[in-house]
Amino acid sequence: MRHASFVFIPAMLLGCQSVPTTDTVKSEVNLATQSWAAAFNSCDANKAAMLYGADAVFWGTSAPTIISSPTGVRQYFERVCSASVPPKVAFGEQLIRTYGNTAINSGNYTFTLFPGGQARAFPARYSFTYQMRDGQWLIVDHHSSALPTPPTPGPAPTR
Repeated sequence: MRHASFVFIPAMLLGCQSVPTTDTVKSEVNLATQSWAAAFNSCDANKAAMLYGADAVFWGTSAPTIISSPTGVRQYFERVCSASVPPKVAFGEQLIRTYGNTAINSGNYTFTLFPGGQARAFPARYSFTYQMRDGQWLIVDHHSSALPTPPTPGPAPTR
């Protein structure tokens, strides 16, 4: 009987470990997304690239091909930030879902570019897939695309 208590107590203690709540994880993923926005808005390509896992896949809004290396991610942000007036991003709606050590944040954001010095807004949609690695939420998949222009209504049907 004594041996059973030695097995039971460690098993009970393991069950008492703190597991983050869904709200906590959503908050952490939101903070990771805000870190991405801060790195983008400061045009710090190295800082932005550090937010991605080494095996991340990235399909950027203006990327002609899919990116699947840390060097490619950094070069993408260097290219985007090479404009005379760097672009900015502002997030709109975010829908964060959690699945254990994986989380997905989908929504929309607006890029502001400054061609010819004039601000122009470009709405886009995104999906960031995060994975908890070594205590940090890293982007392991990122897809972004321009928001399509709504179709113009055609003429009203005649009878």
